[in-house]
Amino acid sequence: MDSAELRRRFAALTTAHLADACVRADVAVRCAELSAVVPGARLAGRALPARHAGSVDVFLEAMEHSDPGDVLVVDNGGRVDESCVGDLVVLEARAAGLAGLVVWGLHRDTADCRAIGLPVFSLGALPTGPLRLDPRPADALTAARVGECTVTRADLVLADEDGVLFLPAAEAERLFVLAESIRDTERRQAARIRAGVPLRAQLRFAAYLEERARRPEYSFRDHLRAIGGAIEE
Repeated sequence: MDSAELRRRFAALTTAHLADACVRADVAVRCAELSAVVPGARLAGRALPARHAGSVDVFLEAMEHSDPGDVLVVDNGGRVDESCVGDLVVLEARAAGLAGLVVWGLHRDTADCRAIGLPVFSLGALPTGPLRLDPRPADALTAARVGECTVTRADLVLADEDGVLFLPAAEAERLFVLAESIRDTERRQAARIRAGVPLRAQLRFAAYLEERARRPEYSFRDHLRAIGGAIEE
């Protein structure tokens, strides 16, 4: 799936739809609780990893090997004692044609970053930049850690107001088809609730309780799969 198609398909979905698709497809759910610097921003693109060691040169080098629509995934170890990305890096990322940035760490120059408008997701803001210069890891441009997730060039990055989700690019088509199906099912369910049909009735919840009483191992997800519900996945 190319970057234009990825953005088009994601425009009609949320990270929640795609996370549920991962559950249904038995694909590991990899996500991070990061917030958009520009409220309401959305982001979709191929991951461009960069592990920060105290200098912006790693970001510039990553951009040298980027493709339009990539997402710079900055690994600063989740540090909250320094910012690692500011307005110049964000401006350069826009000039390089990147779709945006995901920062496992802090940013600064918030007002300028918002004015630039490129989507940036981070843990928050802090005025001071790094006061260190550590040895660069050998894999600084091939893998980034974001929370508990390892992200490589084989991954896609999706982000919205719920946070950031990483998907294996090789599974994108299958996961998007599942997510679109889940979205459509949930929209039908929401419309019926508004029309006066409670979700419990739609999901035959009383029948589920009866079956669970007979079979304690019978889970609600088993029931949803049996009737085609999508509320949990």
